[in-house]
Amino acid sequence: MKGAQENSHSKTPSTSTKRSGSSLGSVDEYAAQCKNCMKWRVIDTQEEFEEIRSKFIDEPFYCSKRGKSCDDPADLEYDSTRTWVMDKPNLPKAPEGFRRTLVLRKDYSKLDAYYITPTGKKLRTRNEIAAYLKDHPEHKGVSVTDFDFSSPKVMQDTVPEYFEQKDSATKRPKVVVKDEA
Repeated sequence: MKGAQENSHSKTPSTSTKRSGSSLGSVDEYAAQCKNCMKWRVIDTQEEFEEIRSKFIDEPFYCSKRGKSCDDPADLEYDSTRTWVMDKPNLPKAPEGFRRTLVLRKDYSKLDAYYITPTGKKLRTRNEIAAYLKDHPEHKGVSVTDFDFSSPKVMQDTVPEYFEQKDSATKRPKVVVKDEA
């Protein structure tokens, strides 16, 4: 495990995006880190991940919650074979019928959070959610405050080498392609 990960962020549940395959740009695997041994355990579904993440501070994750022991090998190793992102702990689960979706920007600068409604509409802002809830009174008890657009942190040491993150002076994305010659 890299030293940069031995901080408070490393104890929060994590998502990762693989670099190869058709899922580039979206989360394709969920993982949580054991509070005792710091090993990463794969979480089977987004729903299960959101449940763990929503209670993480009060109910930390342990290997035993996945039927494993801290003596077992890690399910995933934190390395640069995939781009890792760290979600904040204790974010609320998506309301019943809604799904939170995260999409990695092409420049690897951040992920954008969206909510998919039960009717399949993609909502990008709190204003869009408020309008949707107003137009769909069947979602009684669901409030705009039940949605969180916080973006997970992209772990810079896992971003492909040929990408340079946003230049802080211009705030414009810079993509640098590595010379293969």
